[in-house]
This record gives sequence, C-alpha cells and structure tokens, in this order.
Amino acid sequence: MLSAESGDVMGEAEDIDARVAGWLADWPAPSRTGLAGMAEAGLLSVGVEGPRGYSTIARTKETLNARTGLLGLSGAWGARQMAARFFVGGFGTAEQRGTLLPRLTSGAEILAVAISEPGIGAHPKHLATRAVAEGDRVRITGEKTWVSNGPEASVFLVFAVTSDVGGRKQFGAFLVPRDAPGLILKEMAALHALRPAGHCGVSLMECVVPASARLGPDGTAFAAMAMPFRDVEDAVGAPGLLGIFHFLLARLANGATAADESLGGLAALVAVFGHAAYAPVHALDAGSDDAATLAGLRLLAVELLARFHAHRQAFLGPADAALERALADLEVMLSVARGPRAIRQARLGAALRASRG
Repeated sequence: MLSAESGDVMGEAEDIDARVAGWLADWPAPSRTGLAGMAEAGLLSVGVEGPRGYSTIARTKETLNARTGLLGLSGAWGARQMAARFFVGGFGTAEQRGTLLPRLTSGAEILAVAISEPGIGAHPKHLATRAVAEGDRVRITGEKTWVSNGPEASVFLVFAVTSDVGGRKQFGAFLVPRDAPGLILKEMAALHALRPAGHCGVSLMECVVPASARLGPDGTAFAAMAMPFRDVEDAVGAPGLLGIFHFLLARLANGATAADESLGGLAALVAVFGHAAYAPVHALDAGSDDAATLAGLRLLAVELLARFHAHRQAFLGPADAALERALADLEVMLSVARGPRAIRQARLGAALRASRG
C-alpha cells in the first residue's frame, strides 16, 4: 500500500502532467511562443507556496523538458517560480508578499533577479552597483548583465552595495520597477542556445526607489539570499536534467541494433541519475541540504553529456534538429557557474579529510 506521502506525490505528478499537456495542446510550438498561456494553464502558481514547493517546481521542470526538449523554456519558467518562492516568499514583508505574490502567480508581474555585472560576474568582492539611502528613498547606480527573464520583466530585484564595514562590502536587495526613472534595459548579443529564454543588461542611472523597496536584510543580503539561491537553482535543476535525459533517450531509441549496447549504457546511467535526482530538492523542502548528492549529480550529468555526444557521433545518420538543440543547450547549461560548483566539491573533500584526521 502506498503511504499518504507517496499518494500525494503521485497525485501531484498527475496534476502537473495534466497541466503541461493541456498547455501544450493550446500552445504546441513553445520554442516560438515561450511561456505564453502558462498563467491560464495554472502553471505560474506551481510551487510558489506550499510545503513541497521546490519539489513541485522540480517535477514540473522535469515534465517540461521531457515533453519539449527545451531547456531554455523550463529554465525561464523555473527562474520565475524560484524567484517568487525564494526571494519574495522567503524574505518579503507581509505587505510585499501580499501584494506581489498574487501578481506573480497570475502573470500580471514578472520578477527578474539582477546580480551579475559586466566583466565581473557575481563575485561579491567585485560587485560595484551602489545603493545610497536618502531619507525615505534609495538611490541606485550601476550596471547589471545576464539578467534572466529581463526582457519581459516588470520588476527587478537588484543587489547593490549599501556600505563597507571593515573593508567588506555590505549588500541590500531592492525591488525596482521596469518603468522606474533611470532604469534602462540593454540588449545583449544573442545567445544561440537555451531558447526561448531571454537575457538582457540593466543600467541604473541614479535610479530612485522608496526605502520600502528593500527586500530582505540590510547588509547581509548577498550572503543570506544570493549565495544560497545558487544551491536552490541546482537542487531544483537536477530533476530538470533528468527530464532532458529522458528526452534524449527517446530521440535515440530509433537507431540501429548495433547501437543497443551504447544506448543501454545511457539508459542505465540515466536510471541511476533518476534514483538520486530528487534527494537534494526534497532536502531543500525539509530545510536542509544534500551537498554531496548534488555534487555527484552534476558530475554524472557531465559524464552523461559526453556519452550522449559519443553515441550521437557513432550511431546516428541524418541530422535531428531537436536532438542537436537539446545537446547544445545542455552543453551551455552545464558550463555555467563552474567556479561555485568547484568550491562546493572542494568543501566536500576538505570535510572528508577533516573527518579522517
């Protein structure tokens, strides 16, 4: 007999499958139409609230990837859901949550997170965007880049330096409307992968917002919000990778019998990946983490990508555009934020040495 929790998970999976299927029936070409119609399909409310929210977002990412093969689509959708749950739901005041969350889940507002800066990335030591308090206002000046969902966003969560204490930068995060005076969107060179996800730069030229626009703590916003969000993205993203692996297996299943051994090896490794894929996100929903499994999943994903490429080159004949696109997207996705992930892996090694010492 299934436990109550297992039954809930199965019911949740069936509900997600039905929502995604209904959405795709109405919007069958998401590579062109992006997230259009998702609000009407009930997909923008998924995971924003509730005790298993991150797991629900993760399961939806898996389903979207398995059904469409579009990592950029699930990435753009997931970024919206995670930003709403983690930043607004986790750090917003009662007024901010009550005002913004219903508008985010209805599609009336789109929140984009602006952390990285040109030529710097997201390293807090080098970030230069400044926010200066002026009574009941805050004046923000700086440049942001690679803002996911930025071209469509109606409000930006901007991380900025608020002071320096003992030579260390202190950070705040501020909700800045798209139409705020001094905020200018900047086009970026087209990224020939992860479509239909969009990115842009954001220029803030003495952009003034009310002091009430601050979201989360003053001074420690980067450590409390920006840094943990990378782990949230990775934990939620692991089941999404599982979905794209299943998409790739389905595309490869029509090959010649000579490919059976290689295909079987891929299927076996994907099965192993699948058994572990939800452990980190379940831990996240429980208020803990599973750093070792998360690091292991990333290593296995890199190995699987190499094997998928090798299989494609050895056994497939005519070009398969959907397969090639998915492999290219996966290559880009696994190349992002290698530095923070290497640090996570090094910490695991250091902890192991310490435990033996």
